[in-house]
Amino acid sequence: MYQDKSIVCKDCGSEFTFTSSEQAFYAEKGFDNEPKRCKTCRDARKKQSNQQTNRENRSLR
Repeated sequence: MYQDKSIVCKDCGSEFTFTSSEQAFYAEKGFDNEPKRCKTCRDARKKQSNQQTNRENRSLR
């Protein structure tokens, strides 16, 4: 089965654990790639992306 795996975040360089349960979830959903960013950096990236989308939506009004 799956084993916890240490990965280095491509944004901040910190090491994070890709747990066996996360790996099983990725496999169940058909995701082929492992995460490249830690949760903190993923959340920051999502927030930045959402803010950009909100600005673009407001400018279309």
